[in-house]
Amino acid sequence: MLQPGDHAPAFTLPNADMGRVSLDRLLGQRNLVIYFYPKDDTPGCTMEALDFTDLQADFDAAETDVVGISRDTCTSHGAFRDKYGLTVQLLADTEGEACEAYGVWREKEAHGEKRMGIVRSTFIVDKSGVIRHALYDVKPKGHAAQILELVQAL
Repeated sequence: MLQPGDHAPAFTLPNADMGRVSLDRLLGQRNLVIYFYPKDDTPGCTMEALDFTDLQADFDAAETDVVGISRDTCTSHGAFRDKYGLTVQLLADTEGEACEAYGVWREKEAHGEKRMGIVRSTFIVDKSGVIRHALYDVKPKGHAAQILELVQAL
């Protein structure tokens, strides 16, 4: 598991419009919130994405970009974004490389059945690429507001 003080693992992933987005390009001028979520257009993931979208102006004022990452495809991300009017940039980690690097791909148990999946997690990365907060197994309700408070305290 990543800890505060660790350097954020590098990644280059496609967004909903199939443009390549790399960690290197996201850092330097602004802080970054990277949130990993299980699946597009599911209740908890929709709530979380809408909350981050609703707080977009506040994150901008705090000089912070927000990106969401799941193992869904670019097409799925585009449909999810368009259906709900999301402003958060969604990145497709279909191979799971970023999920592995950030330690969010784990065995989960639901309804007595074990399977691999993304543990909802969020990382706050400062302008120099250092992880300031690493939160694993978070709940979606109120999460974006909690992250905004942490960002504003940087």
